[in-house]
Amino acid sequence: MSTRDSLLAALVATIWGINFVVIDWGMAGVPPLLFAAIRFTAVVVPAIFFIARPDAPWRSILAVGAFMSLGQFGFLYVAMSAGMPPGLAALVLQAQVVFTIVIAAGALKEVPTRAQAAGVALGVVGLVIVGVGRGGHVPLAALGLCLLGALSWGIGNVVARAARVPGGLSLTVWSAVVVPVPLVALSLVIDGPAAVAAALTGFSWPAAISTLYTAGLASLVGYGIFNSLLARWPSSAVVPWVLLAPVVAMGSAWLILDQRPNAAELGGGALLLVGVLIALRPPRGVLPLRSPGPVEVSEAARVR
Repeated sequence: MSTRDSLLAALVATIWGINFVVIDWGMAGVPPLLFAAIRFTAVVVPAIFFIARPDAPWRSILAVGAFMSLGQFGFLYVAMSAGMPPGLAALVLQAQVVFTIVIAAGALKEVPTRAQAAGVALGVVGLVIVGVGRGGHVPLAALGLCLLGALSWGIGNVVARAARVPGGLSLTVWSAVVVPVPLVALSLVIDGPAAVAAALTGFSWPAAISTLYTAGLASLVGYGIFNSLLARWPSSAVVPWVLLAPVVAMGSAWLILDQRPNAAELGGGALLLVGVLIALRPPRGVLPLRSPGPVEVSEAARVR
């Protein structure tokens, strides 16, 4: 990846890391599925009236929304409501890296390089070290739900990569139309109309600020950049950057919630950083996946 795109990927990881703490902070008193539905309503409205629909079939747009937004965040919000701490949620959700690269290798024939495979493996070891260091106090159901969210995210990554839709922001906004109605319907069934009505009438300032952050920065800015990177680069080059999100999540949880990381978390987080650096060393001659103009072709040939 280019230096510019690498910096953009690091920015996305930072935004997404803080996102877990913000979700946990704002969710008090709001059913999780309803809270996720409100987030994606804010993603869609009013942006959909100003951003043109991406140049892609509806089936691709809706598939991205169903897996990358509806599935991932539906499972994540319920998992956090069921007892998954923000830092650990960020960690477990990074199982999507493995899911994405495995699915992309089978579906898109994108076989990772040895360096990328080694870097991801090292990052996974770091994730395991941090997970073991957290102890066994997390409910098994919450852990399973978070893993389902990771699987859904991985499938969404591959669908977005296969679609190669230009303009990541438009895909983020338009794919989100599939999210609010199913989540509200599920919340009405699971939590009941009375709980939904009470949450809406008593919507707090923390919930409102959390929604602004998660919808504006984490979704519109974060996924807008992330989807555009997936359209230009192989999944195995883009997705490992997200391994930095748990490090940011644990650091922000320390600062904001006073959840101090232990030695295993610090050591595993450092190992994650090393794994990302190894995975993101591109082989010579790898170029963005777009159609270059005459000047870009000559520049590429000259560099080689």
